[in-house]
Amino acid sequence: MTDTYPAGTLRDYDARLLRRAFAIAAAAREGGDHPFGCLLAGPEGDILLEQGNGYSAEGGDLTAHAEKLLASRAAKQWDPEFLAGCTMYTSAEPCAMCSGAVYWSGIGRVVYGQSERSLLDQTGNHAENPTMDLPCRVVFAAGQRLVDVVGPMLEDEAAALHDGFWDR
Repeated sequence: MTDTYPAGTLRDYDARLLRRAFAIAAAAREGGDHPFGCLLAGPEGDILLEQGNGYSAEGGDLTAHAEKLLASRAAKQWDPEFLAGCTMYTSAEPCAMCSGAVYWSGIGRVVYGQSERSLLDQTGNHAENPTMDLPCRVVFAAGQRLVDVVGPMLEDEAAALHDGFWDR
């Protein structure tokens, strides 16, 4: 896998915060949940919220993706004007559902590790992860406001979070 960073401007703390999202995903996996995690950083890079996948914690809810849960929490705590200056760091590219939640919450920037295409190639047609090959950039481009996207980034590290998980 090759890292690409089209569209976005890299910040000196992006890799560090993305690796923190990987650690959240690893903790979700260790806790028996799907290996996805994300965090919300403020305009200066300070961590505001962290969220692991909620599939198991939410009783088998296939919509309890980390990104959707975090976007909902963020939208309840801050107004869209503030969130426009915030960045979501996520272990995997937001799916179409999560991209919609990011868009509607007002979050202005997304940095992700593993692409949807790579995740689909790795997990296959798993009943608990029916991955859609729909890039978040396509979803965001259909909207009326800009969401800056950086990724995939550190994709091999992100993909390693899923090694052996979907074989169970």
